[in-house]
Amino acid sequence: MVDKEAEEVKEILSVVSTQVPTLIKSILASVFSEEAGRSMGKAAGAYYKELKDSGMPEQVAVKMTEDYMRTFTNLGEVLKSVGKSGRVADIGEEISRASEKKRQEDET
Repeated sequence: MVDKEAEEVKEILSVVSTQVPTLIKSILASVFSEEAGRSMGKAAGAYYKELKDSGMPEQVAVKMTEDYMRTFTNLGEVLKSVGKSGRVADIGEEISRASEKKRQEDET
């Protein structure tokens, strides 16, 4: 039973380690596309306008809009670092090795 569970975990991690980096690259491509830039600009403008229309002082509205846009930038940077580092694949590989070692120990 342990062998079967270890194999299932190994299979799941193999899929995760190959699919997640591809997914991250796809997300990055769409987040940093020309169209995404236009959409983010419109979103920032709408956010700023809504703040001003609600009576927010200029300085506060500008600061809040900057913070709003920084959220997207920070998310993009996190995704880029995960995608470039291959950490997901490394973690999956490490867990696979540990599972295999445990399986071998259980056999002896």
